[in-house]
Amino acid sequence: MTRNENTLDRVLRIGAGLALIALAVTHVIGPWGYLGIAPVLIGIVGVCPLYSVLGINRCPVDSR
Repeated sequence: MTRNENTLDRVLRIGAGLALIALAVTHVIGPWGYLGIAPVLIGIVGVCPLYSVLGINRCPVDSR
């Protein structure tokens, strides 16, 4: 799989995921906040499955 996210996408996904996990741990929101694990993993890997399905590539590096 080739990367299809730029750095800003990755940082925002990781930040949002960690925020959801933190809210779940502190019992501010319910256990569904642990779904924040998905954006964290997607941000770390750099490959968004939805971008792949839609044919979107925001990665500035030519990944051929």
